[in-house]
Amino acid sequence: MYKSAPSSRTRRSRIAGFSMVELAVSMTVLMILTAIAIPSLMHSFRTYQLNDAASRLSDILKFTRFEAVRGNTPVTLQIKQNGNDWNVWTDLNNNVTVDPTERQILITGFVTLLPAGGSPGPPSSSSITAVLCLVASPCPVASLTTLSGANNFVTFDARGAVSPLAADVLYLGSATNPEFGYRAVILLPSGTTQIWTAPAGGPWQRLS
Repeated sequence: MYKSAPSSRTRRSRIAGFSMVELAVSMTVLMILTAIAIPSLMHSFRTYQLNDAASRLSDILKFTRFEAVRGNTPVTLQIKQNGNDWNVWTDLNNNVTVDPTERQILITGFVTLLPAGGSPGPPSSSSITAVLCLVASPCPVASLTTLSGANNFVTFDARGAVSPLAADVLYLGSATNPEFGYRAVILLPSGTTQIWTAPAGGPWQRLS
């Protein structure tokens, strides 16, 4: 039986793609959604970087303390700047040099170790000490000694306490982008650690 060929209009409708107007509208919508999503994604990524650096710093403090208790001997954690980076390591042999067998972390890139009182810089630690004094009586922490921002060290005695007894803080954040906030790793005299967070200007709130 004879079957007529499909009309040219039918063939054109089957192969037709987006029109220029449809393509332009689609690209405009895509760009708007991208512009909305990028700041949120960037903030989430920076938050992850800050939390990760604070967690790694807290973990190496705990590890150094554990090594002191396990070996029944004082062990020192070293903090040393190397260009724009910071090396933090458990100095098992007390030679103030990073050895391949010693546990270490590198803090680099967006997150750095900050001094207290910079501008921009981390908020005052007074809100941290105020909270610590509320939960214990007598107040265990009158002030916090800043270990970050310069070459420094902290030593744990054979019982795992800070030697000499002191309460210390290490600040983490960006030196140029305060809008992403800050983290503080608190080292109590007993040797236990806490992680706190704060936006630019404060106040501090405990994370863990």
